[in-house]
Amino acid sequence: MNRAATFQLELSRFIRAPREKVFDAFTDETALAAWHCPRGLSVVEASADARVGGRYRVVMGTRDGERHAATGEYQKLERADFLAYTWSWETGEMPARITTLIEVTLTDENQGTRLHMLHTGFPDERTRDSHMGGWQSVFNRLNDYLDPRASAGTVTVYGDARSTYVRTVRMALEEKGVAYTLAEMAPHTPELLAHQPFGRVPAFTDGPLEFYETHGIVTYIDGAFDGPSLTPKGGASAPARVAQWISLINCHAYDAMVRRYVMPYLFPKGGDGGPERAVIEAALPEIDAQLAAFDKAYGDRDYLVENDVTMADLFLAPILAYVGMFPEGAALLKKYPNVQRGHRVMAERKSFIATR
Repeated sequence: MNRAATFQLELSRFIRAPREKVFDAFTDETALAAWHCPRGLSVVEASADARVGGRYRVVMGTRDGERHAATGEYQKLERADFLAYTWSWETGEMPARITTLIEVTLTDENQGTRLHMLHTGFPDERTRDSHMGGWQSVFNRLNDYLDPRASAGTVTVYGDARSTYVRTVRMALEEKGVAYTLAEMAPHTPELLAHQPFGRVPAFTDGPLEFYETHGIVTYIDGAFDGPSLTPKGGASAPARVAQWISLINCHAYDAMVRRYVMPYLFPKGGDGGPERAVIEAALPEIDAQLAAFDKAYGDRDYLVENDVTMADLFLAPILAYVGMFPEGAALLKKYPNVQRGHRVMAERKSFIATR
């Protein structure tokens, strides 16, 4: 077993499972097929001859049919403390003639296992760095596979459950069937600033991978996890429409509907202790115009774009739920039957009910 004196990648990860189970996950064909690929891919084929000198092979597939195969030879197996194996790509940017070495050390920690991986032999810094995100994502799947909480042990949403944007992220996870942990915290607190540099909700982590800004988070969720797509497929028009409605919601509708209409009711600052009427009245014409645009977009469909739920619907539904709680908003919604129908359909979805 030779450790190449070139560029190397080192990762450490806590896994909520005994060392024996973690070790077996690297050597059992069925286990490899369940976890050994980054999020957004699937294992198409896995084989493992778990003995010194035995070989393994993992074929990973993308949703559009591409295949990426990795293969190598087990160099050392010490159950359940240590294993070493070579790694080479049959296809991809790193030529098959380049063989790297992976060494995995397992130690007990807090009723779980500390996994330390050293991957050496990369020909250059760029190639090494290109493997970092992949391995982090692969180990997220390993944790999902072994942790009794499944993906809820890896995926966390940070923020206030009352926030429409937090609810959008949670609805996306529910639509994809992803278990998650909600870490309740208020905006601009030290706890949130540890995950979001501007103190805004929501923030999101998938293991060591961190994201903020709702559109970015939901885009990651849609690409990383199995389940129904939240982005229409085929052509440029439908995805562009989704982006258009999300932009309108973020840049205009949220400001008028939530900041200047809902919030004055929820946090009244009027001189008489009631809501600031001038702020509310100024927002209503804008809300009316925005609802008219949404009503036209729905047409005779139940969703904003094409005939199934998309990210755009997940952004709009939590906002409309708040708008309909107050008198002027409820009256405006009655003017727009298509919006009302679309919102009723969303309100009946399991993702909406689960995040109520």
